[in-house]
Amino acid sequence: MIRGFFRLVGLLLLAGGFIFMVYDGARWVADQTLKFTRFGQFWNDIHQSSQQAFRAWLDGTAPWLWDGVVKVILDQPVFAVLGVLGILLMLLFRPRKPLIGYSRN
Repeated sequence: MIRGFFRLVGLLLLAGGFIFMVYDGARWVADQTLKFTRFGQFWNDIHQSSQQAFRAWLDGTAPWLWDGVVKVILDQPVFAVLGVLGILLMLLFRPRKPLIGYSRN
């Protein structure tokens, strides 16, 4: 049950990544300039105070993590972040291979 839920979330994230890829592609066709929507900008557009609260919490917990990891992720395109996260969830929670000659009780 939980495995199916996380696979569904991964599929929805993958679909969201595809939607942002089409959105950025359509903007490229219209403007003739290639400009990707960054993940940090998308997070600010959704809920700005949560990003600031997350940064404050992370600075209190592990301040090196903001510059080393999170800032790099926030500068990536939205379609890449959502796509990689979706693929990762789909792979981690894929169905197990059946055992030959044994039952899984």
